[in-house]
Amino acid sequence: MPRALLLENIDPVAVEVLGNAGYEVESVRGALDEGDLVAALDGVDVLGIRSKTQVTAEVLRRRPDLKAVGAFCIGTNQIDLATAAGTGVAVFNAPYSNTRSVVELAIAEIISLARRLLDRDRALHSGTWDKSASGSHEVRGRTLGIVGYGNIGSQLSVLAEALGMRVVFYDLEEKLALGNAESCSSLDELLERAEAVTLHVDGRGGNAGLFGAEQFAKMRPRSLFLNLSRGFVVDHEALRDHILSGHIAGAAVDVFPDEPREQGDPFTSVLRGLPNVILTPHVGGSTQEAQYDIGRFVAGKLADYSRAGTTTLSVNLPTVALHGGSGERFAVLHRNVPGVLARVDALVGEHGLNVDGQVLATRGELGYVLTDVNAVMPDDLLTALRALPETIRLTTFAHRRD
Repeated sequence: MPRALLLENIDPVAVEVLGNAGYEVESVRGALDEGDLVAALDGVDVLGIRSKTQVTAEVLRRRPDLKAVGAFCIGTNQIDLATAAGTGVAVFNAPYSNTRSVVELAIAEIISLARRLLDRDRALHSGTWDKSASGSHEVRGRTLGIVGYGNIGSQLSVLAEALGMRVVFYDLEEKLALGNAESCSSLDELLERAEAVTLHVDGRGGNAGLFGAEQFAKMRPRSLFLNLSRGFVVDHEALRDHILSGHIAGAAVDVFPDEPREQGDPFTSVLRGLPNVILTPHVGGSTQEAQYDIGRFVAGKLADYSRAGTTTLSVNLPTVALHGGSGERFAVLHRNVPGVLARVDALVGEHGLNVDGQVLATRGELGYVLTDVNAVMPDDLLTALRALPETIRLTTFAHRRD
């Protein structure tokens, strides 16, 4: 029976989906460091993680039998994708399942900061009745600047506009503006126009240090700032300075450069205790609805891959899906050079088999071919396929029925 290891308190629906796919599933609440992860992966076919566990090149090299990794979140920067691809490990994530949860949190925080609800709440809890409109504003008519106009940024754009906000955005790639949103030609232009700035960029290395003292200084006086993307993109010392100076009227931060590994661990930040600052423990996508959807979606992708070799929405392998077939199936992940498909088919014919169905896709230096044959594959055919100089990994799927 194949084994799956799920870390970081992944929703139980993932255990159910993988269990129905024939896996023996172990679920662990916390993350693991590199050494413990290598030890835990002994005999494991599929690994599921969230954002804390780092699947490094060393982990992948020391556990060559690992077949797939599921990132039960949006980001995959915690996984060495190149090494995973080069060793034949498919990686899947959930690029859409929690976008609504993140967007709703951003909207709630924009309103809370504009109304200074956090300060009013603290005053009342401390026994002080401070009924005043001072510093409290509506969001209607204000300009929201969205940095990163992907799945989350674009959906936030629609909801913010429905609240009566004007929306401007900046993205490195040209994106279609939704509604009345306006694209900015540069980050500086966005900072000049926006009264609230929210970051929704991805985890690529080039975004490290994206927002620091220079960018905060260019924001409009008494504007709001939110970061629900990645902790390493913002200089928190610079943010603290601009909040204390009054240049930034309020901030909401959900992600941090160094986050505790386990629930209940101590948390430190230079942003603690500042006025009109909302700090949340990386819960942008942590609603019960989102976690259920993520668990079902990613576990389903892992099950499809292990059952039929389907790589649809894989973040690091060529995208392939082959439907139908009642015999046996094999997949050859290989280096993308001319003639591989012809050599594969020649070997199938030499061993007295017919190809019932086949699909090939390439992605950069990689090629991935799924092949259905009409009868049981002899061991010497599998040996010959593995021996092809271009083969990275050969996987078989027996007695398929769609």
